[in-house]
Amino acid sequence: MTTALGIAAVTAVLRDRLNDGVVDHDVSALTGSTVSVTALAPDRVLTADGAESSQLNIFLYQVTPNTGWRNEGLPSRDATGRNRLSNAPLALDLHYLITAYGSEPLHREILLGYAMQLMHEYPVLTREMIRTALNPSPDVGANLPPALQALADCGLADQVESLKITPQFLSSEELSKLWTATQSHYRPSAAYQVSVVLIEAQQSTRPTLPVLTRGNRDPISGRERGVVVTPGLVPPLPTIEAVLPDGQQPVIRLGDNTRLSGHHLDGTGRAVRLQNERLGVDQSIAASGASAGDAMDFIVPTASAADFPAGVYDLTARLVMPGETSVRDSNRLAAVIAPNITVLPADPVRIEVNGDATFTVQFTPALRAGQTVSLLMGTTEILPEAFAAPTTSLSFIARGVTAGASPVLRLRIDGVDSPIVDRSVAPPVFFNKRVNFE
Repeated sequence: MTTALGIAAVTAVLRDRLNDGVVDHDVSALTGSTVSVTALAPDRVLTADGAESSQLNIFLYQVTPNTGWRNEGLPSRDATGRNRLSNAPLALDLHYLITAYGSEPLHREILLGYAMQLMHEYPVLTREMIRTALNPSPDVGANLPPALQALADCGLADQVESLKITPQFLSSEELSKLWTATQSHYRPSAAYQVSVVLIEAQQSTRPTLPVLTRGNRDPISGRERGVVVTPGLVPPLPTIEAVLPDGQQPVIRLGDNTRLSGHHLDGTGRAVRLQNERLGVDQSIAASGASAGDAMDFIVPTASAADFPAGVYDLTARLVMPGETSVRDSNRLAAVIAPNITVLPADPVRIEVNGDATFTVQFTPALRAGQTVSLLMGTTEILPEAFAAPTTSLSFIARGVTAGASPVLRLRIDGVDSPIVDRSVAPPVFFNKRVNFE
């Protein structure tokens, strides 16, 4: 693979090939004037006084992705998005315009003919051509500008794919648009595509370790067990199929038991891993209760109110299965840790003369900086007063309230509402999450 200098390196190699062709065929003797080869934009070729010398110019007018290599090396990161597994190549096709200039009759046609003949005879830029063009002799290389000296280490000659030159046909409409965009006068030109340039980032990756064994050795044959096929529709691996919070709630509350139902969940070292990429949470909680193959219970302790903020989590069961020594992870299921209102004013809240009432709500888990929060009183949303995060207590001002019990209150953090329905009874009823005003 090459580096980001690969595009410039291709242009430098093509310019060098054209210049060598002009010298080898002694084109200067045919035209009776010195012939130069440049790599400029068409509007920069002519001098300020408009003088036009015998000259070939190569211009990179377009860069497009190469469809053949576009999906090579994906994915470049693991499922978490944190670890870089590979540096997927940036595959590009380069589109060039070779233009002939000259003030004398037929000079342009002569120059363009030799340029097209050279491109036809050498349709592939070999590694030797690239090294010769980018690594000049020491006495010449020392006088090159820093940009050209840097091209020698771009790695273009060592990329896995060869550079192929293909002529392209441009219609009169495409040529007209191209020359209009460059704001210069049209000259005899030929278009070519160079494919493919593979640019690869030089970032550290996380490679895989080699396989040391394929399982235990058979005592009779002495061979490693390898892959073992177990017939059946149920995979013999830890699997969670549902997350069942206590009280038939759809969300997890701190201090309440939560059950993961599934199969092959028995073993030692049982724990539940909770991950939230947005909030940067990745912690494990030891399972509670006796070991069972169809369920694993756990409780998010209220003492960890600052460690498990409200939000959506990925839950994974971790354990050492019977007869094994390494830890296995189950599949992942999503679950929501919701805020829970723990303390409301016990005494009636006084209504001021203007109809406003101020009260404080305590809750778990702690509200973190960057999280949005509001209190829903029936169909009215109330924003909190100024606070410093993290906090488990917020003050609210209810405006225009009347004396009596308020509608049911629920706290909303990052779009997650605190539970307000008791689903453990039939029919379900509302929790008494209300404030009395007087």
